[in-house]
Amino acid sequence: MTASAGERLVDGYALVVFDLDGVIYLIDRPIPGAVEAVGRLHAEGRAVAYATNNASRRSSEVADLLTGMGVAARREEVLTSAAATAELLRDRLPAGAPVLVVGAEALRAELRAVGLRPVSTVDEQPAAVAQGYGPQVGWVDLAEASLAVRAGAPWYATNTDRTLPSPRGPLPGNGSLVAVLRTALGRDPDVVVGKPEPALFATAARRAGAGRTLVVGDRLDTDIEGARRAGLDSLLVLTGVSDVPELLAAPEARRPTYVSVDLAGLFDPAAAVRVPGTPDAGGWSVTVADGELALDGAGRPLDALAALCAVAWSAAADPRVRPASAAAAEALATLGVTG
Repeated sequence: MTASAGERLVDGYALVVFDLDGVIYLIDRPIPGAVEAVGRLHAEGRAVAYATNNASRRSSEVADLLTGMGVAARREEVLTSAAATAELLRDRLPAGAPVLVVGAEALRAELRAVGLRPVSTVDEQPAAVAQGYGPQVGWVDLAEASLAVRAGAPWYATNTDRTLPSPRGPLPGNGSLVAVLRTALGRDPDVVVGKPEPALFATAARRAGAGRTLVVGDRLDTDIEGARRAGLDSLLVLTGVSDVPELLAAPEARRPTYVSVDLAGLFDPAAAVRVPGTPDAGGWSVTVADGELALDGAGRPLDALAALCAVAWSAAADPRVRPASAAAAEALATLGVTG
């Protein structure tokens, strides 16, 4: 069920770590309410950080982008998979070692910043391959990387997000580009740095000291799984990639602690719900009928979602849902569930 009156979700945590794409903005446009939510956290003196798998911008560029949107962000608050990849390679390679880069200029800049030398061809005998998202990545880049890996260079991927959100819908992400090389090489990368690996969140959590950390994300397969691997609570917001049908079908490793429609759930007890709830709560009841979930009753849509998660995650049932009342049909439509 939703929190009791006066119990704000944010009050239980010393640090809130936000994913960016799909949570704070879509590509370069702020999501409605996000700027106000972060501003409210700042006004209350609460610690915030940002952890993103997008390797196409440097930490300083992300901070500048956020500041331009009205979110007063500092470079040290931003953790990117590009910077984390560069730091990992710095620790494993000699100073000045050549690294073949597939991705945006931001990844090259992060490598230079730690004393490594970005290169573009296998002829330059790279000591490693670093692959991150870049909108200009093409066949030539992937071909050179394929040759370098076949020649023995270890293959580092900043992340494996299959898609990235946009105002026009999900677009191919770095995971789709990694999949091209995976098909060509017949194997996976040697190292994946970004979420769902726990490094970005673990680094952020260390800054909270003894306080608790809440991870806020829009993707079950990266943000939520990464938070669970790091041993942290998580809030799924429905403003980006993952939706309610995906949530109902989620394996245990990808199940969030809380769900809200947007960032209002941080402050409004009625706008966030802990999942799973119970099959009969908040005026709703969920049963399994003919192998599907049947929602009956009336109440708040988020309470219906908590009840649905309770049954979907414990019963060997198809996560498809059908309404058994007019109010249930309306609640499911609000949650984006069409049957």
